[in-house]
Formats: sequence, C-alpha cells, structure tokens
Amino acid sequence: MNVNTHHKIDRNLCGTPVELKEGVARVSLTASEPMVADELGLVHGGFIFGLADYAAMLAVNHPNVVLARAHVDFLKPVKVGDKLIAEARITEQEKNKALVEVIVKKSKDMVFSGKFFCVITRHHVLEG
Repeated sequence: MNVNTHHKIDRNLCGTPVELKEGVARVSLTASEPMVADELGLVHGGFIFGLADYAAMLAVNHPNVVLARAHVDFLKPVKVGDKLIAEARITEQEKNKALVEVIVKKSKDMVFSGKFFCVITRHHVLEG
C-alpha cells in the first residue's frame, strides 16, 4: 500500500512507516538528541505525540486527513536512544471521520496510548 498523506514529514522527528495496510499503520522512531528536554536525556512528549499522530494519519492514509481532537496518556518516560514503535488502527469510521487508536511501545513496554479523532476534508485545509 502506498503512502498517500503527509509526504513532506520529517521522518527523523516523526518516524518511518514500517507497515501500512487498510486502516492499520506501524511507524518506527529512534529518539534522538534534538528531542531531548533536559540533561538526563528525557525526550519531550511532543515528539512521542508527533509519532503517534503520524501513525494515525497513515492509518487513514488520505491526502486531506487532519487531526480534529485527541485524548492521550503518557504512560512511561522515553529517553534518547530508545527505539519506539507506534501501532495505529482505525476502530470506527463514518463517512469523512475516523477514530484511530494508537499505542506506542518501547520494546514490550507501552509508553503512550491515545485516541485520535481524524477528519477527511473535501479540500486541503489551507486551500480556500
């Protein structure tokens, strides 16, 4: 299956697709130094959210998919060097809306979970 959305995303910051099927995406990311928030190597949660959001967008895989709302839980810390896998799956879909559940794991440990409410717009959101 081809990637149909978010073509210009920086994969060093948001991850690399490793699996893409209808309604399902897996994205990998290794936490790197630019993501670090402090001297102990803690990775800022925004990068974990970005990984999960990108996985959700890929699960929908439409050129005009946007995030409308998210409910997330950060479960465990991530540090520089950690290898993460985001697993996204559409759990509900109705016309131009999709609910995508995403978990992010570090090895076997779940570090993040979320529900992403996605909308497919008629036109790109930046087009009139």
